[in-house]
Amino acid sequence: MGNPIAGRLLAAGHALVVFDAVPAAAANLVERGARRAASPRAVAAECPVVFTSLPGPAEVHAVVEGADGLLAPGATGLVHVDLSTSSYEAVQALHATEAAAGIALIDAPVSGGAHGAAQGTLSVMASGDRSAYDAVRPLFDAFAANVFYLGAPGRGTIAKLVNNLIFLSGALLVQEGFVLAAKAGLGARELLEIVNASSAKLYAGMAPLFFGRNFDMTLFKLGIAEKDIALALVSARELGAPLPLAEAAGETYRRAVEEGRADKVFFATLETLERAANTTVEKLA
Repeated sequence: MGNPIAGRLLAAGHALVVFDAVPAAAANLVERGARRAASPRAVAAECPVVFTSLPGPAEVHAVVEGADGLLAPGATGLVHVDLSTSSYEAVQALHATEAAAGIALIDAPVSGGAHGAAQGTLSVMASGDRSAYDAVRPLFDAFAANVFYLGAPGRGTIAKLVNNLIFLSGALLVQEGFVLAAKAGLGARELLEIVNASSAKLYAGMAPLFFGRNFDMTLFKLGIAEKDIALALVSARELGAPLPLAEAAGETYRRAVEEGRADKVFFATLETLERAANTTVEKLA
């Protein structure tokens, strides 16, 4: 996600200083005019605004508080915009740590995938200090079509987690229904026609994608989906909100990862459900 977002910022005329733990991952940005830095600290030394886009809380922590992290002497006044998906508690802790160092954190997770980033159509869910948000708000226009400001730190993170929780848990329910039908000998094509004429139509819009069975497509990896649900569940426990259905969904995603499907598309959970039921859902063209 970070690479196409950075590309959009470059295309909009912004000067970029970039760092990636894998230097080759930023080579295309350097070719387009971005300057390469040796560390996150070096980026912070040159830039008043730093964007991070990382896999999860552990990586964000390392980039901020590691030996060459953003918490460098003289970082006071920096605005840190974290586009990563994190947990509520992790964001709260990071906000406090950065505030003590004079850094304003805006947690601003995004939705829309790498394709949306490349097209500039992401949704941004931002929260944190209002004046810091107002200062960086124009930058979001380079890569987002929808930008929401949600107030106190952590609310943007919760909004992103809830969005993914609904999407990913709902996907499983559709898959489970079609697996049940397959077990009884009812074909996916026949069932989809019935569902589309009935009350479940609202939830089955992605059924043709799921049952096209292209589990190696580049869209949203199952391992990332499992991580996002896990972060939502951690946040729910921190806030004291029981989520029994989400817990069950998280278990299915965990099982799919354990079966070696982490690098497949998120709906490869279908294979895990089929394996458990000893059946296969008909492929839809």
